[in-house]
Amino acid sequence: MTGSLVRLVSAVRSTSSPVAVAILVAANLGPLVGLLFFDWDLFSILVLYWLENGVIGALNVVKMGLAQGVGGPGSPVGVRLGTATAGIAGPILRVALIPFFCVHYGIFWLVHGLFVFVMFGGVLVCVGRDTPSVGPSPTAIGLALLGLTLSHGASFWFNYVGRGEFRTASPIALFTAPYGRLVVLHVTILVGGMLAMAFGAPVLALLVLVVLKTGLDLTFHLREHRHAAARAPVVIPAVAPPRD
Repeated sequence: MTGSLVRLVSAVRSTSSPVAVAILVAANLGPLVGLLFFDWDLFSILVLYWLENGVIGALNVVKMGLAQGVGGPGSPVGVRLGTATAGIAGPILRVALIPFFCVHYGIFWLVHGLFVFVMFGGVLVCVGRDTPSVGPSPTAIGLALLGLTLSHGASFWFNYVGRGEFRTASPIALFTAPYGRLVVLHVTILVGGMLAMAFGAPVLALLVLVVLKTGLDLTFHLREHRHAAARAPVVIPAVAPPRD
């Protein structure tokens, strides 16, 4: 047990900022506290996770705007262009890809929200009582969303900026980066939500859903930054014009 914990701590330190990981776990405890002490319901949890996906998309736009690398999602290494070449290629990639990402991801996000509101919005899920629960107030959801936003912001600041990941990240790779994580979370959350609703959404089922989502968040976080750390920047110098 101690050996596994040591390996986990070592993996965290080598791939991500421990501060960012701690904030990620703490932020994901918000829905857990809401379930145990404030009668949160299934619909409110799913709305919170849907709003979080919107935050992830917005932050990815900022990452694309700062990215200095080139290469597609399958590139084994990050490649940093020479100054002259980057001055031309970087802005072109960003201008071309960022608006397209906003539309593409925005549609994905809206469809996800449509599923949540159509499938779960009309159902008042009882949490630990025999009468319908109205769930948390919008203020409570807003505070929980703020915590999750701070978590993603901390990862951006400590890892993407602080560890210099933006130097080898490319707009092309970042365009597709959120989808793998979100598709898995989307399926997990919706299937988990349907199972919880089928069993009357007992507290235990909702706790499993929240804990599973937290574990997936941490797994994808470490995987993302492990790949970023493995990218050794390869500098392609700008070609100087021949002298007469």
